[in-house]
Amino acid sequence: MSQAFQHLIDIESLSDDQLQSLVEQASLIKARPELHDGALRGRILVNLFFEASTRTRFSFEIAARRLGMHVVNFSAASSSVSKGETLLDSFRTVQAMGPDVIVFRHPDVGSAGRLAIEAGDGTHVINAGDGSRAHPSQAVLDMVTLAEHFDDLSRISVLIAGDLRNSRVTHSDVAAMRKLGVGEIRLASPPQLRPDEEMARGARVFDDFEEALADVDVVMTLRVQKERLRDSDIPEPLSYHRNWGLNPDRLALARPGCLVMHPGPMNRGVEISSEVADGPQSVILEQVTNGVYARMAILLAMLGK
Repeated sequence: MSQAFQHLIDIESLSDDQLQSLVEQASLIKARPELHDGALRGRILVNLFFEASTRTRFSFEIAARRLGMHVVNFSAASSSVSKGETLLDSFRTVQAMGPDVIVFRHPDVGSAGRLAIEAGDGTHVINAGDGSRAHPSQAVLDMVTLAEHFDDLSRISVLIAGDLRNSRVTHSDVAAMRKLGVGEIRLASPPQLRPDEEMARGARVFDDFEEALADVDVVMTLRVQKERLRDSDIPEPLSYHRNWGLNPDRLALARPGCLVMHPGPMNRGVEISSEVADGPQSVILEQVTNGVYARMAILLAMLGK
C-alpha cells in the first residue's frame, strides 16, 4: 500500500519512499485492477481545469470511476469565472460542496500550491499542471513506464529534448528521476528553450540533439509550448523538425532498442516523425495506459486505502 499524503503539488514534496511506493503500487494495480474496483465508492472527485486537457483529465476520470468515485468535471467557460469570479472564490465554492479530491490545472505557476494552503482537512488537491512549474502525476506514470522496461534505473541514460524552458513535465520528471536514482539524465534544447538552473541541476545539458542522443536508453521528446511563448519566439515547424525532430536516422544514434516517450499532445512532423511515434520502440501509448493506474495509486494513497 502506498504511503498516505494530503496533497500532490510537486514531486519534491514526496519522499523518495513515497514516490517509489506509488510506482510500485501502480504496477500492482495494473497487474490486478479488479482487486481495486469500488475501493473508494461514494467519494467525490472534481476535475477543476482552467486549461485544455485530454490525457490527464480523462485518465483521472477513468481512474476515479474504476475506484467507484463520483466525478464532476468543471468547465471554466460555463462557470462563474466567465462572470469575473476569482480563482480562489471558485475554489472555495467547489470545496464548500464537500468533494474529497480536487484535481486542478491552471496556467499560473504556483497556483496549485496556493489553493492547497486554502484547502480544508477533508479536501485533497492534486496539481494536474500549474503553468510551466509542475505536473507530478505525469512524472509518476513516466516512472512506472521506465520501471516496466528496466530493472535497474541506475544503469540507464534518459534524454529529454525539446522545449525544456516551458515544460512542467520536464521539471517533474527530472525531480522524479533524481529521487529514483536514474543513472544519467540528459537535457537537450535549442538555445532559446534551454532549461532553468534548477531543472538542469545534476543533468548533462546539450544544445546539439544528435550529440545528446548518442548511446541513450530512453528519449522523450516534447512539443514546443506555443501558448507560453511570444509569437516571435515560436520556431518555424519545418525548420524545427530539420534540427530537432526525432526521426529514424536520429533514433539510430541511440542504443539499440532505445525507448521513445512523449507526454502528449504530439505535433507530428515537428518534434517527432510519425515513423518514430508509431514505431516498435515507441511506448507513448503505454504511457497513456499507465496514467490510469498511476492516478489510481495516487488516489488510493491520498484517501488512505
